Amino acid sequence: MIKRRQFLISGGLAIGALAIAPSLAFASKKRAIGIQLWTLRDSLPNDVKGVLAQVANAGFTEVETFGYSPTNGFFGTSAKDFQSILKDNGLKATSNHFDFNGYIKDGKTDNLNSYIETAHILGSEYITIPYVIQELRGKSIDDYKKLAAAVNKVAEICHSNGLKLAYHNHDFEFIKFENTTGYEVLLNETDKNLVDFEMDLYWVVRAGYDPLQLFKEHPGRFKMWHVKDMDKVNPELNAAIGQGTIDFKAIFAKAKQSGMERFFLEHESNYLPNPIECIKTSFDYINTNLI
Repeated sequence: MIKRRQFLISGGLAIGALAIAPSLAFASKKRAIGIQLWTLRDSLPNDVKGVLAQVANAGFTEVETFGYSPTNGFFGTSAKDFQSILKDNGLKATSNHFDFNGYIKDGKTDNLNSYIETAHILGSEYITIPYVIQELRGKSIDDYKKLAAAVNKVAEICHSNGLKLAYHNHDFEFIKFENTTGYEVLLNETDKNLVDFEMDLYWVVRAGYDPLQLFKEHPGRFKMWHVKDMDKVNPELNAAIGQGTIDFKAIFAKAKQSGMERFFLEHESNYLPNPIECIKTSFDYINTNLI
């Protein structure tokens, strides 16, 4: 075996093999491809087992959850049973979108305790703030500073329980206040050691901003991404990754500067030809062209 290995190397055949089959040679270096389960929100609540099996069959190995309720679990499935289904399908929930609007409004931590327990059951790394409802959104710089303070407090609690906290954006964070935006306030006013950001690339672009510029201005802050493309005709709609207007190759080239450690495909509209085939098309493009 040693002589054959030496022969292959000296003859240049090993190099040729890498050129012919790079996917085999470097598969171990590829990042995991995750999916935000909100993508399949119409079918998941009615068939948790079946949908998670379809996710695994499409090639995904990580998921980001949504829809958890302390009283109803994941659509009637307990956190322990949900974890069991994930494990059976070779999936891991590395991040979870939990509703923090109650905490932001009145500071009650009842649900937060349940979120932390659930994240531990799932073996997750992140708890993520997914969305701030309209009545709680900042209407001024000071409002966003108050929101940042609340995020810091949640992050401290998560950190003390061995978890990380991330903030996921939409487009409303990019409304201008004087010479800044709510997003800039959040980036500057949250503790860099405790608060990470999950950049939704679609919403950043739709708001008229450049992800690459944000990476440059705030290197290392964007530990997670939502990878979601923009339809070429109607920017309010999504497209399968690689079929829209967002230059993901340029964005993935700056993954290190961003600080990105994992990402999740998300698709919210315009599923062509259907949700499962759509996410498979996106998976294949990401796997072949971006990682």
